[in-house]
Amino acid sequence: MHDSPVQPTGSFRLAQWRMLLVTMFCYLFYYTGRQTFGFAIPGIEQELGFDKQTLGWCSTALLWAYATGQAINGNLGDKFGGRRMMSLGAVLSCGLNWLVSISSSLSGLIVGWGLNGFAQSMGWAPGGRVLSNWWSHRERGKVFGFYVFAAGCSSILSFITSLLILHEFHLDWRWIFRLPVLLLGGAGILYFLVARDRPQDLGFEPPEDEEALSDEAAQVTETDTTGQTSETSFDRYRSALGNVRFMIAALSIGFQNLARYGLLIWVPVHFMGKGWKESNPLGPWGAVALPVGMAVGALVSGWVSDRLLGSRRWPIITGFMLLATATSGLMYVTPREDALTGLILLFFSGFLVYGPQSVFWALCPDLLGRERSATGTGVMNCVAYIFAGLGEPLIGWAIDTHGNTALVFLIVAVACLCSAALGPLIRR
Repeated sequence: MHDSPVQPTGSFRLAQWRMLLVTMFCYLFYYTGRQTFGFAIPGIEQELGFDKQTLGWCSTALLWAYATGQAINGNLGDKFGGRRMMSLGAVLSCGLNWLVSISSSLSGLIVGWGLNGFAQSMGWAPGGRVLSNWWSHRERGKVFGFYVFAAGCSSILSFITSLLILHEFHLDWRWIFRLPVLLLGGAGILYFLVARDRPQDLGFEPPEDEEALSDEAAQVTETDTTGQTSETSFDRYRSALGNVRFMIAALSIGFQNLARYGLLIWVPVHFMGKGWKESNPLGPWGAVALPVGMAVGALVSGWVSDRLLGSRRWPIITGFMLLATATSGLMYVTPREDALTGLILLFFSGFLVYGPQSVFWALCPDLLGRERSATGTGVMNCVAYIFAGLGEPLIGWAIDTHGNTALVFLIVAVACLCSAALGPLIRR
């Protein structure tokens, strides 16, 4: 252990920020490859005749393939480095979105969208590994706040590009899977050219992890001097799955992610449902308040965790999710005709539901150590997307059965409450 934190030098500091910004830039376009499906649902329903529950299962195919890929690709990010994995995932996802765009059968949609989910899983955990390599524990809440902020902005971008394609350019649903992802493919190539996996690749020493939360994590960090470890893949998985606090955090983010994707996929359906032109003067553009709130929430929560709470993570999780329970409940009882109230509540729903993401990801290196961070992120994200996949057909069935798209907010509120209840069990 060290008496005091070692402050980064000027040149290293610039390199740290360059790696953060280029990782954020690449992930800024990732959601254009997977969060556009909700905008395509009305067009697919009309052209191909599938109901909402069936299309919910298409979304589940992506989410569960993404979950499986997270469990695999997070470990591969630890083994081979995040730079290659994140770049490859971006390019593959671009191509698979085009494959989905030419599909006209249910099997084509499910297979293509599922394969795309696996490609998308090559981004988040490997990118998080790169950031964990470059930044120490005492700054990870802030750094992952920026990273999740980029993901939130990616949601904004996916919403805006989808709305432009449908309502400004008057193109059909297939173009949602063709145009926005060209940005993703280009960003993946740029990331490969600019990013570097470790400070050692540019001649720097790795940052100190003098404040690691667990003794096991500290031991792994301190024994690492070359950027590589002798741990096998089995060792990394065993460490993650055997860490009780880490697995409780994974369950908590599972409920949080069910709520998050419930909003991302079904809020566009709610705002673009039958009669939306007459009932809401903002039309589908009001849905953009959701990802805007998500982006801001992620940035704020990471800063609060590091600056005001001494890098404690659980109060953010419990506090934000309890408030999200209340705002989602209010959204359920707010008429769609009340555009202003709905807009405000939708912003805060996104802010509160997505905000804890930054502290969840900071927990991975905090609890497991830097050298297991991508494996931990992959395992945690695997659980998160299993839960999200369970929620999609459930919400679709509820809407089909009762004919009320506002039911999404009631289901989201229950999921947020479950996530909040697990938060205190994570504390050190």
